[in-house]
Amino acid sequence: MPLSSRITKRLEEVSDRYAELEALLGDQEVLADQTRFSAISKEYSELQPIVKAYEQFRAIQSELDEAQELLDDDDAELRKLAQEDIDELQPRLNEATKSVELLLLPADPDDKANVFLEIRAGTGGEEAALFVGDLAKMYDKYASLKGWSSKLITKRVASQGGLKEAVFQISGRDVYSKLKFEAGTHRVQRIPQTESQGRIHTSACTVAILPEVEEVTDVEINDTDLRIDTYRASGAGGQHVNKTDSAVRITHLPSGTVAECQDERSQHQNRERAMALLKSKILSERRAAQEQERTLDRKIQVGTGDRSERIRTYNFPQGRLTDHRVNLTLYKLDEIMEGALDQVIEPLSKEHQANLLQELNGDLN
Repeated sequence: MPLSSRITKRLEEVSDRYAELEALLGDQEVLADQTRFSAISKEYSELQPIVKAYEQFRAIQSELDEAQELLDDDDAELRKLAQEDIDELQPRLNEATKSVELLLLPADPDDKANVFLEIRAGTGGEEAALFVGDLAKMYDKYASLKGWSSKLITKRVASQGGLKEAVFQISGRDVYSKLKFEAGTHRVQRIPQTESQGRIHTSACTVAILPEVEEVTDVEINDTDLRIDTYRASGAGGQHVNKTDSAVRITHLPSGTVAECQDERSQHQNRERAMALLKSKILSERRAAQEQERTLDRKIQVGTGDRSERIRTYNFPQGRLTDHRVNLTLYKLDEIMEGALDQVIEPLSKEHQANLLQELNGDLN
């Protein structure tokens, strides 16, 4: 599996730039300028994995070329040895090719970010609200399995024990890189407990994944553009939570964006978390306005919550999960609802990489 000529050209350019940076790092003028030295060092470190992988690819390619030349030798024993080398080198070259291509793919700047995960009931009434609760548990368990921290920010309880809405803050390593594929409408098919005739009902929930804003300067908000309301937190949370106006709702008046937090005991803590969520929402909306096809477009992520709009279907009678984006079907629904989501996310990640690679080749046309 050879590299395309266009990707080879890009790799040569990267190698040339890497050599240039290496020379600059030994320059006395650069060493004396700490700011410039830091910038060059950072770029050098970012290019190093690509260059090293390309060097390994070329070394294997060179060995393979030599072995293939020996196939024309008059010595039968030598031809046999050459074929053995080819059989061993070809899989290694394929792996090296794949590694180089993946390293060349443009990185999503948000992949390492923490996220706010929002789940809301769509069509389906109380059954949709019950499914919001199920999804909330699934993501909480997944976060635990990944070693992440999951914090409930706010929730709205439905009349029969489900949740109209649940918002989590999930922190850890490469959280957004995994959870970004969860954005969209999730459809559930099952028999509600209240269904006396055993009929399967279809409901829907929406999920949005918002990368958390790391720097306050990323989003500037004027205090005069905010309306801040306090109220008593609903649901469980202890005597203190239920008897004081500790919950906070912040509305950004120009955009109409709303964020709230009721999980913390103090109004100050709730206000901080609500503000962080608000900034993440506003940043996502601004990016979506600039790049309407970008997956951070919250309107595209969430959709309307209608049954016909779905990225995934959870069929409980059959124990089946289907992700419609990659035609993935798994009869492991119980396992997945316990947080074993990697088996769903990994195929989506690979498909995403394949699309990026196709775009990379196209961009070089």
